[in-house]
Amino acid sequence: MQALITVIVVAGVLLLLGLALAVRIVKQYEQGVLFRLGRVVGTRDPGLRLIVPVVDVLRRVSLRIVTMPIQSQGIITRDNVSVDVSAVAYFRVVDAVRSVVAIENVRAAIDQIAQTTLRKVVGQHTLDETLAETSKINLDIREILDVTTVAWGVEVTLVELKDIQLPETMKRAMAKQAEAEREKRAKIINAEGESLAAAALGEASDTMMAHPLALQLRNLQSLVEIGVDKNSTVVFPAPLMTTIAELGTFLAREQAAAVPAPAVATSNGAVTAPAATVTDPSDIP
Repeated sequence: MQALITVIVVAGVLLLLGLALAVRIVKQYEQGVLFRLGRVVGTRDPGLRLIVPVVDVLRRVSLRIVTMPIQSQGIITRDNVSVDVSAVAYFRVVDAVRSVVAIENVRAAIDQIAQTTLRKVVGQHTLDETLAETSKINLDIREILDVTTVAWGVEVTLVELKDIQLPETMKRAMAKQAEAEREKRAKIINAEGESLAAAALGEASDTMMAHPLALQLRNLQSLVEIGVDKNSTVVFPAPLMTTIAELGTFLAREQAAAVPAPAVATSNGAVTAPAATVTDPSDIP
């Protein structure tokens, strides 16, 4: 009786051990690749799966998107500028069998091929192109990686340049270039403003010449603006050209009055002097 109980216990332990070796759980984001005596016999979907212990081996492969940083690479651009560029790649397994059979370590392989591709693509561009055309560079890197990784059952979904480190001398040169560019634009804008202002002033002067009272009204408006401050001294501006013309008329009239008129002989032989010319005070400007 004791021997029978021992046999039952041993059989139960062996059965539990066999079940433990035979039961496999494939998660929802995984796919199982089943090997039987070293040969691939198919894939297993997510769920509870049974295999033959010792004979079968089930390799579980994750189908989720993997984020893989590409470490910084020292790269010399096409215009001989040394930069350090780092990136990040996103990939996922689309064929579980090939990702297990075709290559030993998918992640390590993609990491190495991504580094060499990054150096190759960035080295074909100038510094300005690298800074301005990152989208094109990302697309080029992704296309090259896709061509290589399609045989591994892996799809590269996205590649993005993450950081571009420039030498300090290049940073200072670019800062000077940007400053000079802004100064150029500021001078152009200032010149355009001066041109517009000059054109507006020319139109205003033409209007004032056509309407003389417009200048007087403008002078009065200036006086009103100046008169806001009670402590200011107001000097009324007179039209300069009009004042000079009136002064010239007055001087000519005075010179004509200062010349003596010739004596006039009367009928009885007497000589009379011309009457003095009296200037009307109202004629004085």
